[in-house]
This record gives sequence, C-alpha cells and structure tokens, in this order.
Amino acid sequence: MNKKATAVNLEGKKIVWVEDDQLLSDIISRKLSQTKCILFRTEKGEEALKIIDEKMPDVIMLDIILPGMDGFEILRRIKSNPKINRIPVILLSNLSQASDIKKGKSLGAVKFMVKATVTPNDIIEQIKEVLNDVK
Repeated sequence: MNKKATAVNLEGKKIVWVEDDQLLSDIISRKLSQTKCILFRTEKGEEALKIIDEKMPDVIMLDIILPGMDGFEILRRIKSNPKINRIPVILLSNLSQASDIKKGKSLGAVKFMVKATVTPNDIIEQIKEVLNDVK
C-alpha cells in the first residue's frame, strides 16, 4: 500500500458512485460516509453522466454491468467529453476476464477492481491512491 495515499484526506472530496447492486452500494456508502466525502449515487448511466457533468467530482467509481447503458459506454462518453474527461474513473465490477480489464483500461479507466477480491477498505485506499496521483 502507498503510504502517501493513506494520508490523502477524503473530506469534502466529491465521489460519484455508479452501482446497481444495492447491498454493495449501501456497504460502500456507509464506509465512505465515515471519510466525510460528498457522495453521489446512481445506478443509471444517463443520470450518472448528468451528475458528473453538473457536480464535477474528484473521482468516479463505475460498475460495468448496469441496467440500460453499461459502464463501458458511460466511460466512453466521459472520456469523449472535454469538460469531464480528466476526471479519474475506477472500474469496479464482477467481470474479471483479462479482456474486460484490458478494455476498461484502454477506454481510460485508471484502475480496474474485481468486486470479489476487494474489501470496502481496499476500495477507499484505491480512491485515495488515485486522488494522490492526480495532485
């Protein structure tokens, strides 16, 4: 773990969380609320893009398998919009094939995390690491 990343304070940082698994979303949201970040949650692609455009978050956490527009398409749209394309995107999905990871990274994700292999604390540490790298 990056010690500098641990020192990053999430208080006041804006995070958009796009996830359709309500249980996981609730667990991570509770954990993130302890950091005093500003969290925006949705499970819909169009709504996510609107929130991102309006709120200009510091980081985006994005699932891939979503109802309607999938996470890859959301990521494509984020990266093709000059207003929001510099916002770091972390993909968090049950998809774990090398081809999915490669596709996510090639579309511009800064990290790809497999849900089955990470804890809520891992997710927060990855967010901190990404924000530390953006400084």
